[in-house]
Amino acid sequence: MTGVGSSEPEISIGGAGTMAMVSLQWLFDPAAYGTHLWTGPFGSTPTHQGIVDNTLEQPGKQVFGAGDADVDIGSTGALHISTLVFLQKPVNGGQLGVSAIQCPSVPTSGFSTPPAPHSSSGRPTPIANGSPPTASTFYISFHDSADASLINVMRSDDDGLTFQKVADPVVAQGGTTGQTTFNNVQGKLVADPYSHNVYDIYAAGETGVLKGRTFTPNNIIVSRSSDMGQSWTANVAFSAPPGTSQGNIFPALAVDPTNGSLYAVWSDGHTVSLANSTDQGATWSPAVRVSAAPATTAVLPWVAAYNGTVDVVYYGTTSSSNLDPAATWNVYFAQSIAGGAFAQTQVNTGKLSPNHVGVICTGGTGCTSGTRNLLDLFQIAIDPQNGKAAIIYVNDTLQTSTDPNNFACLPNQAPPCPLPQAVLAQQS
Repeated sequence: MTGVGSSEPEISIGGAGTMAMVSLQWLFDPAAYGTHLWTGPFGSTPTHQGIVDNTLEQPGKQVFGAGDADVDIGSTGALHISTLVFLQKPVNGGQLGVSAIQCPSVPTSGFSTPPAPHSSSGRPTPIANGSPPTASTFYISFHDSADASLINVMRSDDDGLTFQKVADPVVAQGGTTGQTTFNNVQGKLVADPYSHNVYDIYAAGETGVLKGRTFTPNNIIVSRSSDMGQSWTANVAFSAPPGTSQGNIFPALAVDPTNGSLYAVWSDGHTVSLANSTDQGATWSPAVRVSAAPATTAVLPWVAAYNGTVDVVYYGTTSSSNLDPAATWNVYFAQSIAGGAFAQTQVNTGKLSPNHVGVICTGGTGCTSGTRNLLDLFQIAIDPQNGKAAIIYVNDTLQTSTDPNNFACLPNQAPPCPLPQAVLAQQS
């Protein structure tokens, strides 16, 4: 918990059981604003390591972090963080960039901007590593909103210090991906140490009149690269009727590193569903429902898998809509072991329940203030040493703030207003 608040937390657990967590600072402070990092062994109270992305100075620019972030502990043991940073220039305002940070040399570590000089990088900025040619191979991906919202992928072969652009997982896939230009919601990029493939998941809508007038991403697509990002093959993991949105918000993908099985999850605004593939994404099982009552409405899913166990998390409410101002939300964890049915439990209990009351808007920056306090995602990871899960989520009921710039205030609401905080839950 921080005095400046935090939201949209991410987590990774390394092979030695070390946890690394990042979260975006909530209250703006021009002197110290960015992405916060915590580390510690599984089962411990993590140690706050400070802000990692506000000292990546560039000539003539001031850096503000906390645009978006992701974290990964690679197979080499190196900690990598990707962040969406704002490069404030004196003349023409701001530009977005992508950084990849290798600790402990945070201030001088590699900084990679998108190859298109005019591009702005959309959300999220996921990372992955562990594929050939060495264990030091590392990937980041991001949207280029100035170029048809295509998905840029960059690869590093030196543990994140330098990068080269590789192929886009969207383009050149015929009808499967032709519909995704200007029209996709990207999830997490995943590298599989079992097959050495790289996968990217995204939701996309239909072409034609529907695409031109609305954005309803009814298809879940997974692209696979077997040659380190040089080429991609896309397959549809799930397709809903046109007009049905699966973008609530990001589809998420996990690979079981012990057998290469893939698991995709998404929300249609009411139900969290899952499909899996055992042939490297070529074919997918029929979708199964994961969320259950009392999570009548469930959004913001995430997934992790290890040794045949599949864990899914989401925010759920008994209300019939995520836009209900009276909705009471909790954090739910659903687990399947060895292909069995999912069993759902509530994570936050006692004084931590509920974790949010009111609207959870999934419209990104188009949301009204006070309806996006949890931002757009939270995450789960599995400790490979013991098979137990750690979940980092957001609770905005624990603390308030009188800061006039707190955009957790609802329209016309006077401070104090909720101050979102990242909370860590660990499976016992």
